[in-house]
Amino acid sequence: MNVCVPGLVGGRERLGRALFTRVAGPEGEANRARIHGTPGPRWFGPDRPVRTVHGDASMFVGGLRALLLQSLHPLAMAAVAAHSGYRGDPWGRLQRTSTFLAVTTYGTARDAQRAVDRVRAVHEAVRGRTTGGAAYHAADPHLLEWVHVAEVDSFLTAHQCYGAHPLDPDGCDAYVADTARVAAALGVPDPPRSRAALAERMAAYRPELTASEEAREAARFLLLHPPLPWAARAPYALLAVNAVSLLPPWARAPLGLPSLPLLERTAVRASGRAVVGTIRWALPPRPPAADVP
Repeated sequence: MNVCVPGLVGGRERLGRALFTRVAGPEGEANRARIHGTPGPRWFGPDRPVRTVHGDASMFVGGLRALLLQSLHPLAMAAVAAHSGYRGDPWGRLQRTSTFLAVTTYGTARDAQRAVDRVRAVHEAVRGRTTGGAAYHAADPHLLEWVHVAEVDSFLTAHQCYGAHPLDPDGCDAYVADTARVAAALGVPDPPRSRAALAERMAAYRPELTASEEAREAARFLLLHPPLPWAARAPYALLAVNAVSLLPPWARAPLGLPSLPLLERTAVRASGRAVVGTIRWALPPRPPAADVP
């Protein structure tokens, strides 16, 4: 017999709405209906791994890990610090990113291409110099590829650890291949298309990575001073500590982040499963996409 507990159901709905609005923005419901409900061909079919990964609550951990990892490239971090407005409008930045991921993963091919075209136009305008005088351009394919591989590695790592349905080895390769479709559209000439190729590409960037003062400031902002009400800071802290725990040791040390392997394998992982599971429970189910030719 199913028992409905009104307070529990109401609490779940309130939490789900609050989370969804934070991530998707005030227009989130309307965008969601358009993205999933507009008929037409998609870049990715309903059985593709990219839909499995990007639709899972583990993305909350993967997204934080991606931001920390991406910050280690001094040119990419300089561009973010000067042009993204992450301090003045962090939620707006998150909402734009989440909408882009939703459109390219679930939206029609036409809408996905339009979203890519808008991002490419923004990248073309983002130019400048680091405090040390090095020039950067957000449309530089080399920088675009670093942002891509750091993001894909983070999303997949978090999913394999906290996802409801972790992928098998073939599924991991297929996920990387799916994301290469979007990366190529954004201007990455030859994005990795397997997990092994992704690891090789990540390793190739290692000599370029360092923690600038801007990167350390961004880490402090993300981990210690998030723009959240006090009631939300405890669960956010659990997401943050789990994101840090999934970073490789070589990425933590430059940012001044601790490494406690035994604690991470026990208490931290358990807390991560609990908080991601709660988010998964609270969020409303994703509507099926109108995959009509």
